[in-house]
Amino acid sequence: MKRLDGKVVLITGVAAGIGRATANLFAKEGARIVGADIDEEGGKSIAEKIQAFGGSMTFVKTDVSYEPDIKALFEATSELGGVDILFNNAGIEVAKGLLETTEEDWDRNVNVNLKSVFFCCKYAVQQMKEKGKGVIINNSSVAGLVGSFSPAYSAAKGGIIALTKALATDFGQHNIRVNCICPGAIETPMLERVIEEQGNPSDVRARRLKNYPLGRFGYPDEVAQTALFLASEESTFVTGATIVVDGGFTAK
Repeated sequence: MKRLDGKVVLITGVAAGIGRATANLFAKEGARIVGADIDEEGGKSIAEKIQAFGGSMTFVKTDVSYEPDIKALFEATSELGGVDILFNNAGIEVAKGLLETTEEDWDRNVNVNLKSVFFCCKYAVQQMKEKGKGVIINNSSVAGLVGSFSPAYSAAKGGIIALTKALATDFGQHNIRVNCICPGAIETPMLERVIEEQGNPSDVRARRLKNYPLGRFGYPDEVAQTALFLASEESTFVTGATIVVDGGFTAK
């Protein structure tokens, strides 16, 4: 028996990077995926890939910073019997320092990275309480644990960690587990964009790699495997936890 047989799994930010890798892995483990992203082309691409090997995925174009879109997204999971597992993965990185960050930058960063997690959790918990159990996995960042060059990003990601603990405390009585993953730098399109914005890509990459004891950045599949552990029956006594997947970055 596969680890997620028949489970309805909602993954935000599914079109690329960690979300794409997680959707692929979870579908192979028997989950019925509902994938959300603002990138319609990328979302439909992973859905077609999953369906090609016999997996199940429904793509819903969604702006996770807009509550009506989130509400419509959960109507799709309701049609499948309600969400069992939510992976709040969607995110952006505002690669600006304090003095360069505008009000528009702040609002967009908080809306996509933190507000979306709050409202997805709100709608997920309603369905999970009816089912009598559920799992929520929130994707934060090491930037939520240590200082970073982008204070707006750090603030939002730190907020996810605090929100995770609050919800784990509040809804444990309903058998809803809520945990958080804090990845370091992961080889995704978002990382490539951030590196390009900071100067000469090869120089920026070399400078950042010095902070990683393993001597490399991580891969989306490595975060997806951590999410699978938290989603599965192998972690039934784990809630309110923050799991770091960072190649030793925060150990220094």
